Amino acid sequence: MLPEKINLLGLDAPALTHLVGQWGGKPFRAKQLERWVHQRGIANFEDMTDLARDFRAQLAEHCLVQAPPVMTCQNSTDGTRKWLFDVGQGNAIESVFIPEDDRGTLCISSQAGCTLGCRFCSTGHQGFNRNLTAAEIIGQLWWARHELMQNSGSARLSSSGNPLAGTDDNRVISNVVMMGMGEPLLNYDQVLVALRLMLDDNAYGLSRRRVTVSTSGIVPMIDRLARDCPVALAVSLHAPNDPLRDELVPINKKYPIAALLDACNRYLEHAPRDFITFEYVMLDGVNDTDHHARELIGIARRVRCKINLIPFNPFPGPQLSRSSPARIRIFSQHLMDAGIVTTVRKTRGDDIDAACGQLAGEVLDRARLREKMARKISIPIKEIRA
Repeated sequence: MLPEKINLLGLDAPALTHLVGQWGGKPFRAKQLERWVHQRGIANFEDMTDLARDFRAQLAEHCLVQAPPVMTCQNSTDGTRKWLFDVGQGNAIESVFIPEDDRGTLCISSQAGCTLGCRFCSTGHQGFNRNLTAAEIIGQLWWARHELMQNSGSARLSSSGNPLAGTDDNRVISNVVMMGMGEPLLNYDQVLVALRLMLDDNAYGLSRRRVTVSTSGIVPMIDRLARDCPVALAVSLHAPNDPLRDELVPINKKYPIAALLDACNRYLEHAPRDFITFEYVMLDGVNDTDHHARELIGIARRVRCKINLIPFNPFPGPQLSRSSPARIRIFSQHLMDAGIVTTVRKTRGDDIDAACGQLAGEVLDRARLREKMARKISIPIKEIRA
């Protein structure tokens, strides 16, 4: 049986340099190869014309460049695009591109499904199958970047070959957020490789401020990320007290709010931004009262932060409703009157189920979380009063 070929999309610079060195190649050869693969999007080694012929033959024999196959592509009326990637054995993941006037943001997945089972998230209701490999994670960016560039002849490139944000075509990927399917910090080693490639000037050359990891609050891994690769951090808070957060975000039972806030303050010592983003989904009658706003203000005064209010995006099953626009305005005004930087996320791509919390993909649920979530949604969330 022939050995499995190495997917170069999953190798960061040190790993690629080591591989090339095993064949007697110099480090600059690894950098050349990295630029061909990631900046130019070339998968055929014969097209890498400044590499020696015998080196290209070695690559063809032992390696490949392969992103997960695209099963479907959907386009929203607002310009948002969603891709469904096949990651094998009946599993599929989703990625979303969101174009705006001054940026293009790609939201990518880190797991096939999710183990955390948050009440308001469609992915959590799909169950969990496995972690993605670094090649599958970075493959979403690799494929989307070059697909968008091919469809965008007017987009200019920087001198390094990277796309420039704010060009005359806004379909350029300038920001990456790990807010798709899965909890990134529960797939830490593979996510770390992908993050390092995103930041590498020979690959995607993104700044730390333009790469965001979103977590539900895995405290030990927040501390590891601060040491290993501090990028922008977003925390899925969604409730201002422990009893309510226990029901909405079950990982809170293991890492309660006080421990999470301490980890956020430690992270700020290393972070590229001087604030943490707290994400807060607005659920009608659940977490959106004036009392909840006052509790959230108390949290915001313990950590330098920005609050991002997210109107709940419905999907079948959870028996939850979106807060009314009036209630969201009143809630956000309470925060702003207290001097808290507050934004309300614009709902994008909801007509193709690409909005925040709607990503589901297709998951063979080996953890049987889908059954547990089906039982849980029949139980109403308790009214929590301090």
